Amino acid sequence: MRTITLLLLSLIFVFAACQPQIKKPNVLLIVADDLGYSDLGVYGSSFYETPVLDALSADGILFTDGYATCPVCSPSRSSIQTGKYPIKTGVTDWIPGRSQFAGTTKTDRWINLPTKNNMDLEEITLAEVLRNNGYNTFFAGKWHLGETAEYWPENQGYDINIGGHSKGSPTMNKENGANGYFSPYGNPRLSDGPEGEYLPDRLAAETISFIESQTSAKPFMICLPFYLVHNPQQAKEEMIDYFTKKRVTMNLDEAAEINPTPNWAEFATVGNYQERMVQGSPVYASMVKSLDENIGKIIEKLKDKDWYDNTLILFTSDNGGLSTAEGWPTSNLPFRAGKGWLYEGGIRVPLIVKMPGNEYKGVTNAIPVSGIDILPTILSAAGINSHELKDIDGVSIEQYFETSENNTRALYWHYPHYANQGGNPGSAIRQGKYKLIHDFERGTAELFDLEADPGELNDLSQTHEAIADSLFKLLDEWRIANNAAMMTDPNPNWDGSEPVVR
Repeated sequence: MRTITLLLLSLIFVFAACQPQIKKPNVLLIVADDLGYSDLGVYGSSFYETPVLDALSADGILFTDGYATCPVCSPSRSSIQTGKYPIKTGVTDWIPGRSQFAGTTKTDRWINLPTKNNMDLEEITLAEVLRNNGYNTFFAGKWHLGETAEYWPENQGYDINIGGHSKGSPTMNKENGANGYFSPYGNPRLSDGPEGEYLPDRLAAETISFIESQTSAKPFMICLPFYLVHNPQQAKEEMIDYFTKKRVTMNLDEAAEINPTPNWAEFATVGNYQERMVQGSPVYASMVKSLDENIGKIIEKLKDKDWYDNTLILFTSDNGGLSTAEGWPTSNLPFRAGKGWLYEGGIRVPLIVKMPGNEYKGVTNAIPVSGIDILPTILSAAGINSHELKDIDGVSIEQYFETSENNTRALYWHYPHYANQGGNPGSAIRQGKYKLIHDFERGTAELFDLEADPGELNDLSQTHEAIADSLFKLLDEWRIANNAAMMTDPNPNWDGSEPVVR
C-alpha cells in the first residue's frame, strides 16, 4: 500500500510539473498630468487627436465617471500608489504646497494649511506589493511625492527609476541650462540626451528598452506617469504648425475661446481667472498628440513581444485639465472649472482599463470609480491577495465590469487649501447621481444632480434639503473618522472681503 501511495504521489508531482505555468499578467499603468476629461477623441474632443488611446478604449473598458482623488497632483498620485485617500497619507496639496510659497494672503478668510512634504516610507505602495509577489518594477516620469531622494521611486518599491524626483514639472532654468521638455533637462534622475531631445520621446524609449530587457520568466510592472501635459507648454514645431493649420480649417474664433467672466469667477481667490471655452491651442494639442504617439510606441513593443494580450493596461490623469489659470490651455466643458477646483472639471478624469486577455472589449461603464481603486484593481487582476495592506479605501473595479448600473458607494474629496488656480478650500462627496461641495471660504454646501446637470450650474441645496443634509452628514462623519485637518484658525490679516455667491 505504501508503495502504491508513493507511486501515485510521484505521478501527481510529474503531472503538475508538466502543466504549463500561467504567467501573471504584466501591468502598464500610465498617468497623464493635468489631462482633462474631454481631452481625448473618445471622450469628445474634435481638435485634439488621440487615435492610440481611442483604440485602447475599444480593447477595454471606458469609464465615463472616473475621478482623481484631488484636484491637484501630489495627493492623487499618493492615492494611486497606496489605494488610500490623501486624507490618510497626509499629502493633501501639491508638494510642498501653496502655503509655503504664497502663505496666507489678505483675501483668505482662514490660515492656509500646510501639507506633508513626502509620502511616508511606511506606506505600502503598489510597487512594493508587486515586487514582493515576483514582479520586476519600473518607473519612468513624474513622481512629485517627496522633496528629498530618500522618498523617491527607487526607495518606494521600484527597481528602476527614470526621471522621478521632487519636481512636479520639467525644469525651466536658464542659469543651469535646463530647457523644460527639451534636453538638457536638469533632472537628477535622468541624464541629458542630445540637445533638443523631447522628454516624452525619451521616457517612451526608456520604457521600451526596459520591455526589451524582460523575459517571459517573470511578470513586470511599468508605472509611466508622463510629465505631459503639465506646464510649461512646449511641443515640437512641426506638430504646432500642423495644429495651427487645423485651427484654420475648423474656423476657430480666437475671440470666443476665452471667457473673461465665467460663472464661477466671483467664487475664486484673488487672481486673473478666466476660462477656456474651446479646445484650440496648437501647442497643447501637440503635447496631447505626443502623449498619444508615445503610448502607441510602447503598445507596439508589447505586441511585438507577444505580451499585449497578457498585459493589464490602465490609463488615467492625476486631476482635471488646466482651464482657469496659468495660461488656461484646455477646456473641460461641459464640466465646470478645472484643475484646483472641486467642481467636476477639476476632479473628473479619463479612465481606460484594458484587461489581460482583452476581456470586456469596447465596454462603456458609468459607475463612479476613483484613483483609490487602481491599486486593488491591479492586485485583483494579478491574483494577489496581499495581507500587507492595511486600511486602504479603494476596491477592485472588476466587480463593476459587467454592469453599468449605479451603486451606493460614496466617493470623497478633502482639499483644505487655497488653489493656485482659484479654487477655494473645501470637501466634497458623491453618492449616486448627487454631489455635495462644502466650500470652507464661503461657508456653503452646494448640491448638484450630475445626471441632469453635469455642468453643476443649478444648486439644489435649498430645494432638496433632505438629500443635502444626508450627504453633509456622511461627509462630516468621514472627515471626523479620518481626523481631517480643518481650517479653524481665522486669518488675522483678512481684509473682510466676501466672495459673492450668485
